[in-house]
Amino acid sequence: MRFFDFHRLAAIVVKEFIQMRRDRLTFGMMVGVPLLQLTLFGFAINSNPKNLPTAVVLGDNGPFVQTLLQGMKNSGYFDIREHLGEAAAREALDLGRVQFVLTIPPDFSRSFLRGDRPGILLEADATDPAATSNAISTVQELVRTVWARDLAGPLAGLSGKPGPADLIVHAKFNPEAITQYNIVPGLMGVVLTMTMVMITALAITRERERGTMENLLAMPARPIEVMIGKIIPYILVGYIQVGLILAAAAVVFHVPMMGSLPLLLGASFIFIAANLAVGVTFSSVASNQLQAMQMSFFFFLPSLLLSGFMFPFRGMPVWAQYLGEVFPLTHFLRIVRGILLKGNGLSPTLVEIGPITLFLIVALAVGVSRYRQTLD
Repeated sequence: MRFFDFHRLAAIVVKEFIQMRRDRLTFGMMVGVPLLQLTLFGFAINSNPKNLPTAVVLGDNGPFVQTLLQGMKNSGYFDIREHLGEAAAREALDLGRVQFVLTIPPDFSRSFLRGDRPGILLEADATDPAATSNAISTVQELVRTVWARDLAGPLAGLSGKPGPADLIVHAKFNPEAITQYNIVPGLMGVVLTMTMVMITALAITRERERGTMENLLAMPARPIEVMIGKIIPYILVGYIQVGLILAAAAVVFHVPMMGSLPLLLGASFIFIAANLAVGVTFSSVASNQLQAMQMSFFFFLPSLLLSGFMFPFRGMPVWAQYLGEVFPLTHFLRIVRGILLKGNGLSPTLVEIGPITLFLIVALAVGVSRYRQTLD
């Protein structure tokens, strides 16, 4: 037999193409994952977010204030949605409904004309420093230059440096803009998503490939009982991961823990269960472990990119934000950062738990339905 034969090589190549055609899911992943990455990185990901929701507390509504507000709108960084009272604006900032609160003092116009350099307070939700840094730099420049046309004639003396007004910036929840305060709590959600989905995705396919699926199907257990039974052991594993990350966050990275840890652990239960349900669903749909892992990666990649962990959530286009709201990781990141950095209580946490619970129910329903098909 010859050392190398092109006919034998051609036969192997043809065989691989036939195998590829039969394994349509794998071929779809090979094409779909690059397209997904191209779409997300090309259209959805933006490290310079604009149109950030901003609330304004107007103690003075004079012409100089209107000039500043119009300049902020024209910059593209600020979407001035609400004119609120002081207490309502602080609550909106704490709950994450707005990214900034701009407060104009009551005597701003009078102090401005006197040359007393009145203070303008800009409060920012700095839990994600990347989402606010460019916007803060822009408004600092605006305060120095936005009144250039207004300060003519008798008011020209007010246009010198350092400017006619003083901007006071309060970066709340992360005043020193420490990246670890944002990243480390978020890692809890990322690690749980990656491990819980991928590990449990192998649960039923492993039974099928090892030949023990028949024994499992012969057991007098309902599909929902089998799925929950496969999920429960991994919940303990998930809590071990949560404990390790919280310990590292406190001891190594000195992340502040302002809120209730029992509340965080309770919310983590729903999140862990939702990811495990997805994994078991993938496991019941896939025909082998390779397909289960491919489906897990296809779920994990958009979860990671659209959740706000790597890139500011509000920097994405509206369609990407709507898509990101579907994934449990998006809501869990808000929960864990809100509890640890803001001290959020039960009410704002329940707002985010609701979508995760709905996702869990849907995933379980799909998994049970597919499992029943295997019984037939």
